[in-house]
Amino acid sequence: MADTDGTTVQLADLLRHPEDLDKIPFLKSEFLRKKAAVDGQLRIGLKEQLEITQNGMGSISNGQRVVNQIKEEMMKIDKLCAEAQNMIRDFPNINLVSQVHRNFSQVESMKSNIESFDARLKDLEHLLRDDDQDIENQPNLLNIHYGLTQLRDIRDEAMDQIKRASDSSLENTLVDHFIRLDDVVDWFDDHFGTACMNLIPLVQADNKGMIVRLALIIEEEEKSDKKVKALQDAQREYKDLASRLKSIAGGPKQLRGYKEKFLEAIKLYAQQQLDSIEDDFQEAPDKLAKHLKWFFNDLFAVKKGMVSLMPKKWRIFKTYSNIYHQLMHDWLIKHLDDPDILPPQMLGIIEWSEQYYKKMAKLDWSPAELQPHVIDDRESELIRDYRQLIVKSVDEWMARMFATDKAAFISRNPDSLDTNENGYFRTKTLGDMWRMLREQTLFAGNSGRADVVEGVIDAMFIALKSRQSQWEKMVDEETAKYKSPSADPEGLQLLQDWLVAIANDQISCIDDNEEAGQLSYLTRFQRDFESLVSPKYIKHANAELEVLRDGFVDLGTHSITVFVSLIFKVDFRSTIAEFFTPKWYSEYGMKRITTTFDDYISDYSKVLHHSLLDILVEELSDELLVAYLSSIRNKGAKFRRSDPFTEKFKDDLLTAFEFFQSLNQREDMALLSVEFLTIKQKWRVVDYLVRMLESDKHAVATVYEAFKREYWDLQMTWVESALRTREDFDRATLNAVKTKAGETYVERGPETIMGKVK
Repeated sequence: MADTDGTTVQLADLLRHPEDLDKIPFLKSEFLRKKAAVDGQLRIGLKEQLEITQNGMGSISNGQRVVNQIKEEMMKIDKLCAEAQNMIRDFPNINLVSQVHRNFSQVESMKSNIESFDARLKDLEHLLRDDDQDIENQPNLLNIHYGLTQLRDIRDEAMDQIKRASDSSLENTLVDHFIRLDDVVDWFDDHFGTACMNLIPLVQADNKGMIVRLALIIEEEEKSDKKVKALQDAQREYKDLASRLKSIAGGPKQLRGYKEKFLEAIKLYAQQQLDSIEDDFQEAPDKLAKHLKWFFNDLFAVKKGMVSLMPKKWRIFKTYSNIYHQLMHDWLIKHLDDPDILPPQMLGIIEWSEQYYKKMAKLDWSPAELQPHVIDDRESELIRDYRQLIVKSVDEWMARMFATDKAAFISRNPDSLDTNENGYFRTKTLGDMWRMLREQTLFAGNSGRADVVEGVIDAMFIALKSRQSQWEKMVDEETAKYKSPSADPEGLQLLQDWLVAIANDQISCIDDNEEAGQLSYLTRFQRDFESLVSPKYIKHANAELEVLRDGFVDLGTHSITVFVSLIFKVDFRSTIAEFFTPKWYSEYGMKRITTTFDDYISDYSKVLHHSLLDILVEELSDELLVAYLSSIRNKGAKFRRSDPFTEKFKDDLLTAFEFFQSLNQREDMALLSVEFLTIKQKWRVVDYLVRMLESDKHAVATVYEAFKREYWDLQMTWVESALRTREDFDRATLNAVKTKAGETYVERGPETIMGKVK
């Protein structure tokens, strides 16, 4: 069940989009190719195992037959010995004299060996010192080995006899006598190990004599170990018989394992080579073929220069190839299983696996003969992991950058803001973000697989949209702190600077100026990945880019809208509250507002992107108009026929118009494209308010009807509030307006300014 779930997840990962269904034939052929490769490997493996099993069964049968024959022959010999003892007169005496003679000869030989032991050991030490001076050739290696073998056999025989003797009091004396032998053996083993570790350089230096001497020693030790192993097996299986045949107990008594040391040296030499390229691999993973050039040079040297110098039964080239291949497999898998592996290193390994088999083919090795697979047939899995590594890297980068921005924004850190070549405010991390996205896109493109790039780009789309949402939420949360009447205005100006910088960032993401050869971040991002993805993905990507582009526009506009709302909540809180109250007639509230507007525009027109100036001016106008109309609900708002409210309305409008009309003539607003007539047209709504306030009661319903037809989203709650400010308000007038509202049908259209007046 788990395998089925895993396969389903893999298919879902490969078929992410409807257009991915076109990949099914390719995926099918790829899976069939892999299945054929696996089947081939299984057939070869099964054939080899079958041959091994058959050979093993044959060997067991032959061994059993030989054992039975030996057993029968031993029984015959034992019978003949018993009969011979009865046939020969005085046989016990003869046998006793023979044993005494044999023991005497052995004692005499052992005495001679022990007496000459130190002298022979010194001769060997002298030869070792000579070889120390010529470690690359070691001309005395064979003589030293032969002499040491004899001395080790002498020691083993002596120690074996003393252990079997009834008196073991001299055992410690013998141990002390032979103690120097271990040091000389260790000395020889160092020379032997050095030669084994330098075997490849010896081949490359064409030092055939040294190689042959080494091979002879290893072959002789291999034979000796086989004898010892056979003796140990015989003593274990046929203890009674072995105890009666003392002659088979002669020779070496312990396994010395020089063949195993030789194989371990091959492995250690290659492992040291692999360890030496670790830093190079981390710095330049795309040059793994260069870093591992020695690998194939070694195998080539073995094939051409060592095979003829070693015993054929060793199959030395296959032995080297198997050891090297296993080490390569382990080294690559170690890196692939490292949870901290980076995308470039993973890609380097993925690309290397294919090159590896091509290079091994030149050495006459097929993939089926090299087991296990050098990266365990994990190409598809690794491609997905590679994509996920990049996606993870993108998510981590975006999270770190936003955390940095958030900390700087909340603390109002002015050092986190910068200006571009035009003097516009900008955040410092924006360029870094797009640079990181480009680098990760190139990393994905290096895989040579469109599906990897597409998966990474999809993740980038999600990350960018998430960043837009996070910025909007954070802007709203921070600006809300200043909207309370009791809020501390400290840090307000820095917040407004940040809002301008955030708005500018969004425009720089989408602002293309092809005439000046200036491309936006989003366009450059699009061009980076277009050549790396499939043609069908382009349609999906274009739709996502449009969503992102709209999101940048919305966030930029939202930042300016919030910027303007702060002005009204903080700067104009008391001024707006005086509109349409008795104090309104004697104060110049509208003039104070436009003067403040002028100050803000003077401060920010040069640091705000020119395309946002229109939005700033329109937002100032709309926010002022909405606040002006909404002031009808101010406490104390009342219009009496004796009050000159009509003239006051006119004075406020002229003041506002004078300010907005003057903007087009200002030098710092030369790039402003919004027309004053557009603003003036919106302010015409004030005329309907004045007419509702100054008309006779019986004509109010008619004025409302015209108002409603012009502004379909006019709210009845606001109309009622406006009517209640009339000095002569009564329920009949309100009912007449509501009746007219029920009779008037208007079609819905685009939102008007009255849609914002609640």
